[in-house]
Amino acid sequence: MQCHNLTEQIDINKDARKLVLVGNPNVGKSLFFNALTGLYVDVSNFPGTTVDISSGRYKDMVVMDTPGVYGVSSFNDEERVARDIILYADIILNVVDALHIERDLFLTQQLIDMGIPVVVALNMMDEVKKNGIKMDVEELSRQLGVPVIPTIITKGEGLDEVKDALDNAGIGNRIPIVMEHLPKVRHLVDEDSEALLVLERDENIIERHNINQTTGDLEDLREKIYEARRARVNEITQKVVQQTNKEASFSIRLGRWMLSPIIGIPILAVVLWLTYEFIGVFVAQTVVEWTEGIIMGEYYYNFIVNLIEPLIDMESFLGQFLIGEFGVLTMAPIYVFGLLLPLVVGFYFVLSIMEDSGYLPRIAVLTDRSLNSIGLNGRAIIPIILGFGCVTMATITTRVLGSKRERFIATALLGLTIPCSAQLGVIAGLVAPLGLKMVLLYVFVIFLVFVLSGTILNKVLPGESTDLIIDLPPLRIPQPANVLKKTYVKSKAFIVEAGPLFVIGAALITLLQYTGVLDLISNAFAPITEGFLKLPRETSVAFIMGIIRRDFGAAGLSDMVSGGLLNPSQVLISLIAITLFVPCIAAVMVIFKERTWKESLAIWLGSFIVSFLTAGIVAQIII
Repeated sequence: MQCHNLTEQIDINKDARKLVLVGNPNVGKSLFFNALTGLYVDVSNFPGTTVDISSGRYKDMVVMDTPGVYGVSSFNDEERVARDIILYADIILNVVDALHIERDLFLTQQLIDMGIPVVVALNMMDEVKKNGIKMDVEELSRQLGVPVIPTIITKGEGLDEVKDALDNAGIGNRIPIVMEHLPKVRHLVDEDSEALLVLERDENIIERHNINQTTGDLEDLREKIYEARRARVNEITQKVVQQTNKEASFSIRLGRWMLSPIIGIPILAVVLWLTYEFIGVFVAQTVVEWTEGIIMGEYYYNFIVNLIEPLIDMESFLGQFLIGEFGVLTMAPIYVFGLLLPLVVGFYFVLSIMEDSGYLPRIAVLTDRSLNSIGLNGRAIIPIILGFGCVTMATITTRVLGSKRERFIATALLGLTIPCSAQLGVIAGLVAPLGLKMVLLYVFVIFLVFVLSGTILNKVLPGESTDLIIDLPPLRIPQPANVLKKTYVKSKAFIVEAGPLFVIGAALITLLQYTGVLDLISNAFAPITEGFLKLPRETSVAFIMGIIRRDFGAAGLSDMVSGGLLNPSQVLISLIAITLFVPCIAAVMVIFKERTWKESLAIWLGSFIVSFLTAGIVAQIII
């Protein structure tokens, strides 16, 4: 044994067998430990760590309880301590959450691959029954090659059988790739368990035994072993687990229906419709009309203008900077607190309900396969849904995605194809009178650009989508206190983080307007607007306003329609262009904050190109 054998630091008879309890977090290990050891327990703190390990006695064995881990590795103190106890165990009692067997068996198979005798306590079998799941325990035991005992430790059921099985613990069925390569490194270490971790490239074990190098064919073995182990666990799960609706509660059946495309997609459609009615109609129109139009737009605006105007000339740069059309004391706070804050609170309120009820992870699973085709996984549905409320906020939530590549794709698609609720309301009002044919054409073009852009980015960018690894909690009624707390915390964090960006944006636009650069940009757009898009010159002004605020641009188009300057075909073309146009200045600022400047510039310029190119193609076809 090495000096790193932590079991030797426990004051026990060295001839005693070492029984080690191992399992994922929250599977009931401590209850098994207490049932086996009774009252006589020692707690040891191992040098250099803050980790305590409980130990006691059962018959002629010393029993040790390890921290909950998902695998035997070296990522933190808990895992390192657990690893160095597991490596030198004589018997392992592996406690498995039967309801999440597909997750827990990965650790079980790794323990078996170590060549240590294992007994599996299949705990929480009452939850399995409640969920309408049938489990073939005998077949599971045959597949693993070790005793498997069904238990409900909270009721003491199965405990005697577990105790009896400890004397029959055996080495289980290792996966073939481990059996093939284990002899190549076995002579370098003291135990089979250490040899497995050498194959899995555990740096601590390799350094501990002064293993300078391994043969070339072992370099990429860790990923291959992990993949083979996951495939084996999936195979076992399919053989021993069968989901039925018999004896399952309604919430369990509903949760399964939500994952089925046939039922789940209509349910999702209804949920998204209700979300839009709440956010896009009630909040974005009724609430925002009150907060932005009255509270901030009248009371606050009149107050701040009357306060500053006597002190500063309104026509001066400082006057424009502070209380002008795009002033940091006028547009910025009115935009943040009058428009954005209600939308943010509304969206986080809905999102918290989905999250707290357990529905949000099911949306991710339901949409995962579809999103894979555009380089994303199911988690991307969160920022996509949020994007219909506010692209600025949605861009920040791309942080939930697992890789830099996915975050770039999601940010690009948000900025390019997702209209925010403020813009969507105006667009809906303009496109609806054009008739069903035009409405369908608009939706088809935007959706086509979304799919094609995602597919192209998925093909061009190096790497692949990360796998969706997510626990599906049971469906439950959301707790109001939790929902309100999450809504408050997330809304406050967003305003604190994004608020200063709006001030910077307002200052930048004021500078461009005061120096005349804004008019120069508008004139530069005119040839493209008239020539390629076949729209009136004035439309370029609406596009420029769309950069400042998306709904400003859409509102500008609405004024042109009211003035009779656009025919139905031109309305459709302009709506396609302004939907695909660059996000508002606030969203652009957040994109540059979240992504590198090169990525942000690519997204920004790409939006210009795709917007005008798409609208121009449509113009050539229908006009």
